[in-house]
Amino acid sequence: MSSAEFRERIRASLANETLQIALDANAERRINGRMAAFASLPDWRKRRQQAHTVRAEMIEHLEEFIEQFSSKAGQNGMIVHRAKDAGEAIRIVLDIVGAGSRLPVQKLVAKSKSMVTEEINLNHALEAEGIRVVETDLGEYIVQLRGEKPAHIITPAVHLRREDVGKLFHEKLGIPYTEDIPTLTDTARRVLREVFLSADVGISGVNFGVAETGGICIVSNEGNARMVTSLPPVHIALMGMERLVRSLDDLALMLSLLPRSATTQKLSVYTQLIHAPFTDQQRHIIVLDNGRSRLRNSQLKESLYCIRCGACLNACPVFREIGGHGYRSVYPGPIGSVISAGFFGSDFVPLAQASSLCGACKDACPVDIDLPKLLTRVRAGQAPVSSTQLPVNRDGGLSLLSKLFLRMYSFVARSPRLFAMSQKFAALGTRLVSPFGEFVRLPAFTGWGYSKDLPGFAGRSFRDRFPELRVENEYAGTQGNRYANKQPASAEDTKEPAALDRESLVSQFTQELMNVNGGVVHTHPGELTNAVIALLKSREIDQ
Repeated sequence: MSSAEFRERIRASLANETLQIALDANAERRINGRMAAFASLPDWRKRRQQAHTVRAEMIEHLEEFIEQFSSKAGQNGMIVHRAKDAGEAIRIVLDIVGAGSRLPVQKLVAKSKSMVTEEINLNHALEAEGIRVVETDLGEYIVQLRGEKPAHIITPAVHLRREDVGKLFHEKLGIPYTEDIPTLTDTARRVLREVFLSADVGISGVNFGVAETGGICIVSNEGNARMVTSLPPVHIALMGMERLVRSLDDLALMLSLLPRSATTQKLSVYTQLIHAPFTDQQRHIIVLDNGRSRLRNSQLKESLYCIRCGACLNACPVFREIGGHGYRSVYPGPIGSVISAGFFGSDFVPLAQASSLCGACKDACPVDIDLPKLLTRVRAGQAPVSSTQLPVNRDGGLSLLSKLFLRMYSFVARSPRLFAMSQKFAALGTRLVSPFGEFVRLPAFTGWGYSKDLPGFAGRSFRDRFPELRVENEYAGTQGNRYANKQPASAEDTKEPAALDRESLVSQFTQELMNVNGGVVHTHPGELTNAVIALLKSREIDQ
């Protein structure tokens, strides 16, 4: 996808009033709900760091854990397949479906929600072979009836409102038009019940595979995953190779974080642990690579820590404006902009430009993935490339105008004198363009001009105003000294009022920064350089 095509999609999303309302409502509900859910977990920050460590160790030794998982699952009676890419995974599924115990005129597959099946476009491949596929998650069922892709990792129909679903069910299912949600869900339940009871094959995703037991864990809220995995005589579970955890203890840690981040619940309604097939049932697990090994050996390895909660999408101000379909990838939002470039190649590198790098995605991530860092690496052309793909665009999808501007900025920013002069010219320019307003409307060709205005540049820089601000602050301090007539009663009281205020503010600042996973190093001016060098060395930063 070219940058121009991406911009067209962005403009279409911004102009869609229904989409904007739906995305705003979803983001507000999810963000507030997530905060409330984590409030019931006092040590969530500690768990978050622990989860990051657990995921890092798993990805570091991934092949060993896959072998352990495959061996244990085989001992449990499940059949494990390895698929190196989408084509091989589809061939395995077709072979299994063709070898099913029933031989109807048209085989029926009941599917539970699975991002991996969306990733390999499995539905299209099955339907091309004359196999009927029905999505049984309500949101997935709705978008399937509309002929669309999911708009969100967790809530596939987030872009729709109840009137949209009412019209859809009236047209496709023949019921009278209604916006009553219980009526719409009862209609879907009635249709899908027959699918569950008559399906020849059930296909699901996997939230986590447990290496030490060879079992798989699936979480859901509608119960359809339990039906899909238990009623059909053949069950196929597709799992990205990175979705393993070492043990049930690690699984418990992940389950304390995943539902809180994904659906704002303390625990999902249904949490299945599957270790073996039922009597007279086949159970297959397909472990998919499809670019994950390349990603694991690249600068984007940390993206494989993701547990697919979708929290970064809800927190992202860009996703909140353009929605999932604007990205043209099965994985949208901040995490999708990274792994799409890693999985699918250079066509998806421009997605990383759809980020303000504000850091909201990192703050929301339950396993503390540094998504802003990864997004900048994609922009810098560090996404891995397979032998069958064209080379990645090393300019990160930037337009010629953007590249020219960045080169000019790089040149100017290296010279304090040029930078100061450029600030003055910028202030003059904004005054000429917008003499009576505080904001400047950018031209559309900049990209930002479609939806954003730029605050006007200050006439005087902070450097110029700083001496005056310091004098004003000192004057205010002498006039507002409320301790002037107080008699000191202790050693603490003998300190200057300014020192008391400063210590209090430093303490408050330190506490607040640590509350958001920051760190504070106390030092003195003479020790500052050595402290910075020591910090860089501790993080193995050498440039």
